[in-house]
Amino acid sequence: MARAELTPMVAANLLDYDEVCRTFSWDAATSELDLPGGRWNIAHEAVDRHVGAGRGHQTAMRWLPRRGESEDITYSELADRMARFVGVLQGLGYPSGARVATVLGRIPELYVGVLGALKAGGVVAPLFAAFGPEPLRQRLALGSFEVLLTTPLNYERKIMPIRPDVPSLRYVLLVGEDVDEDERAGVLDVRRLMAEATPVVTTAATGPEDPALLHFTSGTTGTPKAALHVHQAVLAHHITGSLVLDLHPGDRFWCTADPGWVTGTSYGIVSPLTNAVTSIIDEADFEVDRWYRTLQDERIDVWYTAPTALRMLMRIGAEVASGYDLSNLRLVASVGEPLNPEVVRWAHATFGVPILDNWWQTETGGIMVANFRAVPVKAGSMGMPVPGIEVAVVGADADTGEVDVDERGEPIEGADAGATGQLAIRSGWPSMFRAYLGNEERYRRCFVGSWYLSGDLVHRDADGYLWFVGRSDDVIKSAGHLIGPFEVESVLIEHPAVAEAAVYGLPNPVAGDIVAAQVVLADGHRDDEALRSDIVAFARRRLGTVAAPRELTVTAALPKTRSGKIMRRLLRARALGLPEGDLSTLETST
Repeated sequence: MARAELTPMVAANLLDYDEVCRTFSWDAATSELDLPGGRWNIAHEAVDRHVGAGRGHQTAMRWLPRRGESEDITYSELADRMARFVGVLQGLGYPSGARVATVLGRIPELYVGVLGALKAGGVVAPLFAAFGPEPLRQRLALGSFEVLLTTPLNYERKIMPIRPDVPSLRYVLLVGEDVDEDERAGVLDVRRLMAEATPVVTTAATGPEDPALLHFTSGTTGTPKAALHVHQAVLAHHITGSLVLDLHPGDRFWCTADPGWVTGTSYGIVSPLTNAVTSIIDEADFEVDRWYRTLQDERIDVWYTAPTALRMLMRIGAEVASGYDLSNLRLVASVGEPLNPEVVRWAHATFGVPILDNWWQTETGGIMVANFRAVPVKAGSMGMPVPGIEVAVVGADADTGEVDVDERGEPIEGADAGATGQLAIRSGWPSMFRAYLGNEERYRRCFVGSWYLSGDLVHRDADGYLWFVGRSDDVIKSAGHLIGPFEVESVLIEHPAVAEAAVYGLPNPVAGDIVAAQVVLADGHRDDEALRSDIVAFARRRLGTVAAPRELTVTAALPKTRSGKIMRRLLRARALGLPEGDLSTLETST
């Protein structure tokens, strides 16, 4: 396999993909962790082992508040704060950990709370702070959380109305100035408790299969699934941070994902710390000049972001980026939904480095398929399996969706390169989820034989690269053809007038379904019949008449989940006049 050009300043951690895949084993990879006495604990591997190895003086996190001066936290300081939080939990009556949730923005207390709860042997779930009362009630009740870390405003507006419905919640620890405590209600000032606590430096004796993290799917309606992950997941977080994100000790790393989503925990908290980098933590939300200024002023080496953000930057134009010095960037990676080829090409030209898309899910806990720094990038491809990960593209019945299996009950992989099938992963990788909390039957349905079924349709080319086609329930079946929405969307945004696109199927008595599209126009373009006809004609030239949109409308914005994914099924439901409140199938696992 050919090798891509490497930036000469720093050699890649992975130089020969084929050789690493041939020799890699998860058992051997454990040598990169500390595992004192054979015990596994995410917090120890992320922080305490670096202090013990003499890296305590290094900055672990640089926090950029919305306003005001930045704050640097060294590994030693982070270890002390974690130990104090363990002392707080013990003082509240949890000597062996507790179920801890956070409803906080990107502030230091969130990271201390998550790591401290893990160090104590508890189970922790960072929840998206922008959720309203009902999504929070669902998650807090489903996880039976005992301790909540949040702000006074969030408590007053979101938690107080639902607290009677979460009987497990004994303590609410508030982060803020002049907190109004209510000891009878268990409402306490966490900063006061931290200042008074006796640090507990001993890490809980957790094992590889002990529960650690509870990640909730980003469902838009219906009850979210709660995917349970264990302490052994830290091995996958660490290795993928090294091999995929190419993290080197001392790097300055910025993950823009909110910790309320799995990316923001796995690669916004755990992976960068296990790889001994300095994480840049920006409290503020997306703002073009602030983001470019952060990349420049913080001298970011590795940037992990989302396709939605890259598309927004592309929509605004490369001339804005040209006003900033982005020369320190060594690697830009993207996750969350497929990265359109046009965005890959634009970003490479703008930032001077390839954009490395990768694929994984809440359930996988870590990156499974990726583009790598040392391997040529095929724009629009998901990449290839991470070393140690075995994947298959398995066939299924076109009508029922049931996976084809052999006499042993194992999925049958498609023999032809380019054939579309469901992406399956051989079970047993370290960050694989171990349960859907309270829903064992749903968990079992995710597996066939020894394989996890992702629900995503892909095809694999002759070089081994995987290409995303669509979610199995998003794919359009038109006139006997399977059409992936992503492929059509990628072509549409190559039209100079299109900034964003969403594609879905609409019932048709002849074809079964026809391809429909909604687009957001780029700045400087006005909607009229001639422009819409030109966009459709452009798509037909590129895709042919079967896959090109038969219906196209222009909209001001596309509906998205809280984590930024386009809600195609919601658009389809609206087009069909279905009641949106009944759309329980809109829940997504990625």
